[in-house]
Amino acid sequence: MCASLPPAAYRWTDEEGAVDDGALAGEGETRAAHDEAGRKRRLEYPPAPEPLPVPVVDNHTHLNFRDGLVAVGVRAALDAAEAVGVHRAVQVGCDLPSSRFTVEALDIDSRLLGAVALHPNDAPRYAARGEFESALAEIEQLASHPRVRGIGETGLDYFRTHGEALEIQRDSFRRHIDIAKRLGLTLQIHDRDAHDDVVRILGEEGAPERVVFHCFSGDEDLARTCNENGWFLSFAGTVTFKNAENLRRALTIADPARVLVETDSPFLTPHPYRGRPNASYMVPYTVRGMAEVLGADLAELCSRIGENTVAAYGSWD
Repeated sequence: MCASLPPAAYRWTDEEGAVDDGALAGEGETRAAHDEAGRKRRLEYPPAPEPLPVPVVDNHTHLNFRDGLVAVGVRAALDAAEAVGVHRAVQVGCDLPSSRFTVEALDIDSRLLGAVALHPNDAPRYAARGEFESALAEIEQLASHPRVRGIGETGLDYFRTHGEALEIQRDSFRRHIDIAKRLGLTLQIHDRDAHDDVVRILGEEGAPERVVFHCFSGDEDLARTCNENGWFLSFAGTVTFKNAENLRRALTIADPARVLVETDSPFLTPHPYRGRPNASYMVPYTVRGMAEVLGADLAELCSRIGENTVAAYGSWD
């Protein structure tokens, strides 16, 4: 059951579509109006879900990345999420601008923790400009902020990056692992079509104490590997997709003490709104889908996810 409208901050209200609370509206990048298959997307935000019985955390969002018809500020986005039981979030950087945004956002609202990194698809671009070392040095400096609790998203992406750039990607991943270990931070992994090499490099380098597979995209085998190593599995809206039976099977065997939830907003909007803009207030759709897969009591699952998120990132207080 859901309301007929999205939260007020996400509604189209004027010609410019600007609904901003004056605090760092996400204007740095804008998501494409067409999907990867060239189909035109609906840009209206989906309706607000029924609130969760126990609050949870969206442990991976990109508030800097605009989507849909409106620009929404940090506080407004978090207010909308909190109204439906998503009381906190982890803001994630993927390059220098978004990582700088992350640190600024942490000083605006205490409901946020942050993660900073060079995304695996961005690292080769910095290297091509001769800026990789200086960019990585700045990431480490930004990571010194006390509310930055993660290095990420980093990892490997064999879907968008190919050829010689893959070696740069692997080197970047190793360097981010080193930063996370030296600073005692959680490692947030982006793993797309690269499961074996991600696990191999983690083994070769020695994984940090806390590792999160953001937007878990593996199968039962990868879930077992995560269980064996004590790594966290973070499920996004993809677990609700009709063609994602592999994710649902992985969820059923995942260690319950290692399960997290996220949006990866503005991407990966859960069913039945796939392809529409996503935001942290959409988390309840995914959590309810997870509870259905697990045959779990919704309140108990929410409580467990909340405990797991603190175990992964530490306290928000």
